[in-house]
Amino acid sequence: MRRWPAVAALALLAALVGTLVVTALTGRPADAASVSRAEAIRLLDQTRQSIDETLALLKSGHADQALKEASAGYLAHFELVEPPLSIVDHELTLTTEFQFAEVRRVIRAGAPVDTVRSAIVELRNLIDQAERKLTDTGVGAPVLVAGQSFLILFREGFEVVLLLSALLGYLEAARSPHFIKPVLGGVALAAAATVLTVMLMPTIFRVLPISREVLEAVVALLAVAVLFYVSFWLIARMDNKRWMEFVRARLWSAISVGSTASLVAVGFTAVYREGFETALFYQSLLSFGHGLGGAILAGIGAAVVALALVAWAVFRLGRKLPIKVFMNTAVAMVMVTSVAFLGNAMHALQAADVIDIHRTSGPRLPIFLAEATGVWPTVPSLVAQVALASVYVLGAVYAFVIRPRLHARLARPASPSPTPPHAAPA
Repeated sequence: MRRWPAVAALALLAALVGTLVVTALTGRPADAASVSRAEAIRLLDQTRQSIDETLALLKSGHADQALKEASAGYLAHFELVEPPLSIVDHELTLTTEFQFAEVRRVIRAGAPVDTVRSAIVELRNLIDQAERKLTDTGVGAPVLVAGQSFLILFREGFEVVLLLSALLGYLEAARSPHFIKPVLGGVALAAAATVLTVMLMPTIFRVLPISREVLEAVVALLAVAVLFYVSFWLIARMDNKRWMEFVRARLWSAISVGSTASLVAVGFTAVYREGFETALFYQSLLSFGHGLGGAILAGIGAAVVALALVAWAVFRLGRKLPIKVFMNTAVAMVMVTSVAFLGNAMHALQAADVIDIHRTSGPRLPIFLAEATGVWPTVPSLVAQVALASVYVLGAVYAFVIRPRLHARLARPASPSPTPPHAAPA
């Protein structure tokens, strides 16, 4: 019993020394309750900067300084985040703490830069997860993501409705209604193949020998390329016209041959293109929509309802929809979505250390809103977004201002040349 006072005194002394050490390193008391969620998020951002500095020092050949930075960054920043983070997700706290130790271990062991880089990339991912746990989703991010989800499905589905309307109308005009059933069979197969593509795409990507961050960036860049291609309303309309002519030509060939398989293939190929684009877009949206799955599903549900109403109006009532107005509005929203995808793609490439990180001194959006908009406080992502937005603005000015004026000028009849006076008689 006499040993208990001595043990208690030693424990109190150890706690006091720990408090003094942490206070000396950070300038803040080591009181868990003193670190709010807002302060923890700020400390996480400082932790990111320390991780970036650690990797930069290592790549420049200063392993000893990199090890010191890794240790100091953990003690000065992330250790203070652990108490509030443990309350929310204790397992994530332990995993992140272990990853910090793993980074220090591989640096101390003199491991190759690629090995340390892999450990740091994983640590960056864990830091992002920690911020999501400590951040409320808010209102803006779910609304933006739900809108993007709605736009993706509704725009692609709207094109399918128009396509089917044209195909079925063509068959009825050609007095070949008995060919409608195999064409619709091909459409059903395309719908099933689209669902299968959506389900298999994440699995296929997981088994590829590419890091998750690089793969997310590649998928997003592919989505940006497709969205860029269909963004300008004139290009999209011309493409749809050529596509419709191609589909009608194939349909006529299939009718001439009388092959059921050919008719099924016409329906399948006409629709699956839109389905594959939809799967690609949603894969990119899901990659950067962590914690916002409910908003994505809400957008999908709203799009399904809207498409059902549009299909009913087209096929049952035979009404002509304001296609041009809708396409102009959809294109503007698609442009915004592609800019967000591009910003997230550049951010993922930086997180994977494919592109060096150059942070700005400007404010940083909450992580959910940053993922919804793709706006990150780094030079590469902001420059890429500004460049793409500038291309869109210039293209819109040409399409809606300059080109109509040129067409009007060319269509204006030339003024008749003055008739020369008749020569006076001699």
